[in-house]
Amino acid sequence: MCRVLIADDEDAIRRWLTRCLVKAGHEVEEASNGNAAIAALHTSSFDIVLTDLKMAGSSGLDVLRAARALDPPTAVIVMTSFGSVKTAIEAIKGGAFDFMEKPFRFEEIETRIAKALEGGRRAGGRDGTGGTDEGAFDFDRIIGSSASLGRVLNVVKKVASSNATVLILGETGSGKELVAEAIHRHSPRKSRHLVKVNCAALHESLLESELFGHERGAFTGAQRQRMGRFELADGGTLFLDEIGDMAPGTQAKILRVLQEHEFERLGGTRTLRVDVRLIAATNRNLAAMVQAGDFREDLYYRLNVVSIEMPPLRDRREDIAPLANAFIRRFSDVLNKRIDGLDGDALTLLMQHNWPGNVRQLANAIERAVLLTDSALIRRDHLRLEEASPAIATASEPERASAVKIPLSGIALGDIERDALVEALKMTNWVQKDAAELLSISPRVISYKIKMLKIECPKAVEVHMGGAA
Repeated sequence: MCRVLIADDEDAIRRWLTRCLVKAGHEVEEASNGNAAIAALHTSSFDIVLTDLKMAGSSGLDVLRAARALDPPTAVIVMTSFGSVKTAIEAIKGGAFDFMEKPFRFEEIETRIAKALEGGRRAGGRDGTGGTDEGAFDFDRIIGSSASLGRVLNVVKKVASSNATVLILGETGSGKELVAEAIHRHSPRKSRHLVKVNCAALHESLLESELFGHERGAFTGAQRQRMGRFELADGGTLFLDEIGDMAPGTQAKILRVLQEHEFERLGGTRTLRVDVRLIAATNRNLAAMVQAGDFREDLYYRLNVVSIEMPPLRDRREDIAPLANAFIRRFSDVLNKRIDGLDGDALTLLMQHNWPGNVRQLANAIERAVLLTDSALIRRDHLRLEEASPAIATASEPERASAVKIPLSGIALGDIERDALVEALKMTNWVQKDAAELLSISPRVISYKIKMLKIECPKAVEVHMGGAA
């Protein structure tokens, strides 16, 4: 038996599922729309969430994001009558366990629930009685056997059982979030929430509201009281990604919470106390930022109790093949294709490529290859990596020549900027966040410049991103 939340605004389907699940011995709670489902997730824990994709108010993807933030062990199965490659990939990327198209038979739902519960037990989540598997300590989502990755996982094992603040360092796409999840999943706080915040994705004022919440009337548009991420993470873990992008004013407030375990909501006067373990991550050199005056020294030392450096993919090449094969299995299941693996030339190309976007770039390359291939094996040309810089740097290489070539006739500075943006996007398979990292600019800046310079994705990437049915 397990606890199931059903979120669907079609009364007939929701009630039919409830009857079937109750008859099968499960405990069921119903939500007639996305907002009601998110409210239920705030007050109760569930083993399984069955959510429709398109609902009034919050969508099924909003419900998925709430479940992932509030209770990561919960398995989410997305149901829709509007199935497409785009929505399937978006749901799986967002952390959904599975994706189903209506209409379906109850036997299909039973099978998916059984797989989800079994998967949760293997991952060290809840068992069938609502407890946890205390003996489990595995890294099912962190794939690889390289020595450098092994050193990281040894540190994770040592710090997971403590309440120490952890700072995870590493390049964009190297897997810092997976390390944070592993620490939480194997900590004494694993039965409580792991709440995640991307500090680079929000403006300073929005980030403060997201972290600390706000009272009604605190600012224009604040029509009701809102709990912040620190409150949601009380008793659990808060993961602050890209903390190097945090503004100085917010840094001071984070320092106070770490020292005093208290804060006030925006526009509020009541002091709230919380018990939260903080894990932070950044792709920046915080020590250098402290020297430059761009990051608070006192906060840096509070964060850097234990530091873990995630190695880039180019420094763990023996992990490329198992990672690629895992991504092939994942995306071939999503797209309902039979892909047996990589041919020899394709594997050679993967091993030779320099992977500036790390594991995230590899996942994107495999996803696109699975989408575009019509054969049982992924070939070199399916990967589209030749146009990026694949060479592995060697000590014998001559000093790098200037990357900018200005013709004698002259060239507009905007054209050089446009060429640099397009080249960086090509090198990262058109992933804007990774391209921004290559150019040492923020994701917000690269998004603005792409719109300003009217840079368009090629057709292949539009198909990859779900632009075609």
